[in-house]
Amino acid sequence: MQALLSVSRAIDAINTRIGRWLSWLILVAVVVSSANATIRKIFDVSSNAYLELQWVLFGIVFLLCAPWTLLDNEHIRIDIINHMLPLKVRSWIDMIGHVFFLLPFTLVLLWDSIPFFLTSFEQNEQSLSAGGLPQWPTKSLIMIGAALLFIQGISEIIKRAAIMRGLMPDPNERTISAQEAAELEAAKLATQIAGEKP
Repeated sequence: MQALLSVSRAIDAINTRIGRWLSWLILVAVVVSSANATIRKIFDVSSNAYLELQWVLFGIVFLLCAPWTLLDNEHIRIDIINHMLPLKVRSWIDMIGHVFFLLPFTLVLLWDSIPFFLTSFEQNEQSLSAGGLPQWPTKSLIMIGAALLFIQGISEIIKRAAIMRGLMPDPNERTISAQEAAELEAAKLATQIAGEKP
């Protein structure tokens, strides 16, 4: 199990590094979008390449940062129900979800995206819009994102198995329910208000 945990740590390190670096592309997308809108309003000039670049940058962040989101447990789930369940039940839900839903989904996505990308690459597919960007680099993002999400799913399964065996602490122990969070926030506000009164 320790060898598998070493593999898991390596996967986590890779996806964390990729996620942290690529998340900066959100800022780049905002700058490109702002510059394109400003130039269009002032000079009445627009560029399909800049418009498509915004979409590509969003696609990079969405697809290639998804494994980092899963790693940090920031993916969408029904927290109201999840937090009311015992830790052991939550662990089983995570394990079943990763094994029977996440991994098959990423494998199907990978299986379909490889020929999708290869066909586009072989044809040197270009944008249908005048002055647009090549399409095949963008289509490769689906394949790369699916592969990264698949290996992150493997990492999550390894960690969940280790947690269920008691070999590592459960990160869910540190999470609090929505009601507890609301109560803490209310207490914090009450303290601030009481501190402001003369």
